[in-house]
Amino acid sequence: MARVHQLLTEHGKQAAIEAGAESRDVIETAARYLSEEDNALAFAFSGWAQCALPHRRVPAGEAWEVASDRMRLVVEPGRRPSGTDGSGPLEHVGVPFGSYARLILLYLQTEALKTGSPEVELGRSWREWMSRIGVPWGGKSGRGVREQAELLSRCRLTFHLVGQGRAGLVNQQIVDRALFLDTPDGDRQGRLSLETARLSGPFFEQLQRHPIPLEEGAIKALSNNSAALDCYVWLAYRLHSLERPRLVTWSALKAQHGQGFAKLYHFKSKFPAILSMATAVYPDADIEVTEEGVILKPSKPPVKPRLTSSR
Repeated sequence: MARVHQLLTEHGKQAAIEAGAESRDVIETAARYLSEEDNALAFAFSGWAQCALPHRRVPAGEAWEVASDRMRLVVEPGRRPSGTDGSGPLEHVGVPFGSYARLILLYLQTEALKTGSPEVELGRSWREWMSRIGVPWGGKSGRGVREQAELLSRCRLTFHLVGQGRAGLVNQQIVDRALFLDTPDGDRQGRLSLETARLSGPFFEQLQRHPIPLEEGAIKALSNNSAALDCYVWLAYRLHSLERPRLVTWSALKAQHGQGFAKLYHFKSKFPAILSMATAVYPDADIEVTEEGVILKPSKPPVKPRLTSSR
């Protein structure tokens, strides 16, 4: 167990803060994670460990593209009818971004694997899950969740698999059927309203074949930090499969995790703090930050292997 987790377990949060084991934010995050008594299982497709959505809003009409050494993600923005009655010309709504978009996708993937079906029920179970991970349905957060649900519903997300000199299309779209949008009275017309979402067949097949088991408590502790969520998923995917330590250079890390940074030196100064937040909810993660990059070392997975479907 990492030193901060040991201090928290044996002496409490104040002792960890006074010892200066980590920054206060990291200690608070680790304490929230350790306080979870019912730490349920969650899942993500392994592609999300290699490529992720943007952290901030992308101008409407612009596509998002990010690539690692094995995977490329392309997100094309969707469109919706303009005008108060939905009769106007189509307008771009942009691509999904930030922590809420990631939490929605984690919910869909988790429910699909737990039930063994690409058809995901929404409504009450959806709200309950969001509540469990600390996102209230009403107010500003509720509006943010609804916005990201619409952006996910209308956009086109495509994973391209690259390897051995060939490029293959993993799936053409993630969601075949749109997400439920809890549209308040008086909101813009022409919005979608469904009680179920359906993952596309190719994506569901890949999710079943390549799931990453995660801890719901870890997701909850990082629910407002999209960069740390991405880092946690990446570490959960990479560390347990290593046979020996591996250096990931700063330039490779920036290509995957630092799209929002113009200069490498700026990313290099910020990413260690993101890593610290991710390892605050992954006590067994063994990594080392060096001048050349980050050394990943063989580590236990964040959760023990379990069945990924009820079937």
